[in-house]
Amino acid sequence: MVDAAASPLAGKRIVVTRAPEQAELLCRELAARGAIPLCLPTVGIARLADFAELDRSLRHLAEFDWLILTSQNTVRALDDRCRELGFDLAGGGSSPGSESKSRRLKVAAVGPATAEAAATIGLSVDYVAHEHRGSALATELGPCLRGARVLLPHSDRAGTGLPAALRDTGAAVTDVVAYRTIPVEPPNESLLCDLRAGGVDVVTFFSPSAFHNLAEEMGLDTLRAIRPQTALAAIGPVTASAMSDAGLSPEVIASEASVASFIAALIDYFSSRHATGERR
Repeated sequence: MVDAAASPLAGKRIVVTRAPEQAELLCRELAARGAIPLCLPTVGIARLADFAELDRSLRHLAEFDWLILTSQNTVRALDDRCRELGFDLAGGGSSPGSESKSRRLKVAAVGPATAEAAATIGLSVDYVAHEHRGSALATELGPCLRGARVLLPHSDRAGTGLPAALRDTGAAVTDVVAYRTIPVEPPNESLLCDLRAGGVDVVTFFSPSAFHNLAEEMGLDTLRAIRPQTALAAIGPVTASAMSDAGLSPEVIASEASVASFIAALIDYFSSRHATGERR
């Protein structure tokens, strides 16, 4: 059991910008360590307006050699749509009760959190990237992908880097939008006021979209101005890179895209500040 009073996170006001349906576990773990989680979702997940392209890929899922999963949201979106269509995603796109005659579809995940999400819906993950980035996944799998047919579902705001990297390996890549990423409105104005005043200890970001949406709402200059009082935290190198590109390198970076890794990074950060006598 965690001793909340003795935790380096005790009393820390930590803003969580995750989508509401994803924030529950992180907020619970923060609270268990004495922190004060403050929910300020800056990104939401929405269904597609047109499923035609995604449905076409799912109906031909048995023809692919690899399914590349880059986020938990992708896993949820695929599972939801397959259920609606009456397909068994874990069975390679077969209808429930039918027997797939094709070889088993191989599945690769960009990180352990995505692999865990896949496992919860019955998908057997064959490979998890050692470096939790899409480009690293393409590099690590390279020899296995030459000549393979690869399905890459993603959000409507995904970049072009991963599809290009996969094609460079010699794979035939079908990349298709599986869900939309949208800003959350209306924002929590009271919490935004606290944030602008430097009244929180950390703002956490789990995706580039979450960072960009808050930066658009508050302004980059405001985010820079609160840095003496407020640390910025990123999960994984992709989010950290997006923040650095905007001129706001995070003080806290979790190496893995998981709640446990993020909590550990926050604890390390505040422990080191306490040891050196620094204060925010």
